Amino acid sequence: MSAREALLRYLPARDLKGLRLSDLQRDLLAGLAVAVLSVPAGIAYALIAGLPPATGLYAAAAPAIVGSLFRSGPRVITGPTNALSLLVGSVVATQVPDEPITMAATLAFMVGAIQLAAGWLNLGAVVDYISSPVLRGYITGAGVLIVVGQLKNLTGTPAERGTVFTRVSTWLAHLDQVSWLTLGVGLGTIAVVVGLRAVSRRLPYALIAMSGGIGLSALFDFSARGVQTVADLTPVPQGLPPFSLPDLSLVPALASGAFAVTLLSLVESSSVARAMAARRGDRIDTSVEFAGQGLANIAGGLTSAFPTSGSLTRSALNEAAGARTRLSGAASGVMMLVVLVVLGPVVNYTPVACLAGLLTVIAFDLIDLRRIWTTLRARPSDAAAFVATLIGTWVLPLDSAVELGVAISIVLFLRRARLLTVKELLPGDDGRLHEVEIDAPGRRIPGIRVLHVEGSLFFGAAGELASALEQALADRTLKVLIVRLKRTQGLDITTAEVLAQVAERMRLDGRHLLLVGMREEEMALLERTGLDQRFGRDHLFPTRPGLFAAMEDALETARRLAGEAEEGRAA
Repeated sequence: MSAREALLRYLPARDLKGLRLSDLQRDLLAGLAVAVLSVPAGIAYALIAGLPPATGLYAAAAPAIVGSLFRSGPRVITGPTNALSLLVGSVVATQVPDEPITMAATLAFMVGAIQLAAGWLNLGAVVDYISSPVLRGYITGAGVLIVVGQLKNLTGTPAERGTVFTRVSTWLAHLDQVSWLTLGVGLGTIAVVVGLRAVSRRLPYALIAMSGGIGLSALFDFSARGVQTVADLTPVPQGLPPFSLPDLSLVPALASGAFAVTLLSLVESSSVARAMAARRGDRIDTSVEFAGQGLANIAGGLTSAFPTSGSLTRSALNEAAGARTRLSGAASGVMMLVVLVVLGPVVNYTPVACLAGLLTVIAFDLIDLRRIWTTLRARPSDAAAFVATLIGTWVLPLDSAVELGVAISIVLFLRRARLLTVKELLPGDDGRLHEVEIDAPGRRIPGIRVLHVEGSLFFGAAGELASALEQALADRTLKVLIVRLKRTQGLDITTAEVLAQVAERMRLDGRHLLLVGMREEEMALLERTGLDQRFGRDHLFPTRPGLFAAMEDALETARRLAGEAEEGRAA
């Protein structure tokens, strides 16, 4: 790939060539629909993160514009999400910041820089190694945490930070202080949202519920009646997002949290991009996704926003609203800037209980009982990974819970990756070779045994391979051992050395090891390292055209060598 082609790969917006007026009109309408949803959602997600409400609107502005123009998925909307916002809040809260906006923006910049580097280094496949049970465990735990975190806002009672159990016990201890008007606003919002969604999911239910709360708040002066509003938290200023620079002194304190946020953001983003692409038949380049999401977070860090990822809810709405190109997402970000300039003060009348009711409904959407049941009924290891990550979200800081999930995924990957299948091939009555367990009873070619290996031959499998070979070598009648590698992949120097050492040991005993079925890249490895000489070139039978052609050549050589060994012993 030339330097020009490599650069163009990271400029997906080139697909806007030939844009028609009709496409632009559809994109603008879709962008408007997304912006309408992003106003209440952005404020609600800022509430989850424990940050000023304005930061949620900022996170749906510049990041949406930049993400839409540079990420691979043309209809994926970049912005704040529920599970990610909860993690951001956990990371920021552990630092007890004097300037939470500066800390959140610095975190966004750090996350963006890591994601951009991951994209340029073509690390797109990394997210494939985070298992579905681990991700489901985190999302389910996050859903419960969001509900628990909003109990105080639904009832207007005091609460403490801490584990889910601490929060619930504190909330229960203060139930005698419930504000009934606050509870009525919260439950009323839940009823309105659930009712509207039952009619049609395409209705702007979040905006309708929020607008109703704003109207009632202004009409009856909720703030004077003890109902907390957005203005009581931190008023949303009128105007564009303020420019911000990362505070480099915060980098050491945020490093661990930035890693966790980066990982969750990339997993969410790539999952949304793939889901959207599957519906339309688009091709997704995950490395470009990483780079585009990284640029979006850098833009967020420079405009006082907190970290973002791909939003499934807004992306689905964008598609349903008729988006044709990536300009729809950019349009939604521009419209959010208009909202900030024109309607910022109006948002300040929003009752916090109204947002808490909206978040409660959204959080319950995260608790997918059908998928949970499916996970629990799968492999025991999958169920254990789900439960461990779920409990981790409740008892550990969320960044530690994400890191726990990553560790579990790595352990599961290594456990499965190192599993080799080693069988013995015995000739049957039909003249064909059939797989059996090593040392299983059966008719063998005198002095010859054939092992068939399947799986990854990376360094983690060297021990298993050595054990299987030792089991076969224990047969003192064995003269020639044939190892078939046709169904293996990833041969590295460690496992190649194991095979070479066995070959040399057998040669000292007057026995022989033949390798069969190596592909071109595996033969190249043996030749580059000089290991082919240690085996002996006449003991290597790389794959070639024809069914079992290489195996037949190896068997012919094995019979000759076994016969020579028998003659030598007789002499």
